[in-house]
Amino acid sequence: MIATETSPPLCGKTIALGVSGSIAAYKAADLTSELRRSGADVHVVMTESATQFISALTLGTLSRNPVLTSFWDEEGWQPGHIELADKIDLFLVAPATAHQVGNYANGLAPDLLGAIYLATKAPVMLAPAMNGKMYEHEAVQKNLETLKGRGVEIVEPMVGELACGYEGIGKLAPLETIAECVVSKLG
Repeated sequence: MIATETSPPLCGKTIALGVSGSIAAYKAADLTSELRRSGADVHVVMTESATQFISALTLGTLSRNPVLTSFWDEEGWQPGHIELADKIDLFLVAPATAHQVGNYANGLAPDLLGAIYLATKAPVMLAPAMNGKMYEHEAVQKNLETLKGRGVEIVEPMVGELACGYEGIGKLAPLETIAECVVSKLG
């Protein structure tokens, strides 16, 4: 019997991975690697706050693409975030902070992630990660419901020990779960 090689499930797919300023930002390194192993072309976009938790160099090396961190770093005649928004098959933000969720729900673009969210026609997937009290706050829940109503897929956080020392909901979903949701959406 001749063995046949199958393509990875995300082969030919382009994903913008947004990383916002949560302690869970360090997990973006493993998520980037997992998405690449699945065949995706991963382009990381980081908020300034995220760069305090993990370096752009790390994520650029793992993604094998330049990392966007600021409007002011972009080169060329077409803004890089618009070019990226046009070519992606999925806009995934993991971790998504309460700040990012609020920006998207209210149509705000104070950073590259907000600009890509507003400019892309690709499906959007958010994996929130934050303190449980923040996650359960009425404003955050209303913003999440608004986004769900617009077709944004939410990869719900887990209950567990949070970085702040509390036990509760708000822990980033397991990376395997996030990757499975991406494959389910695009694969």
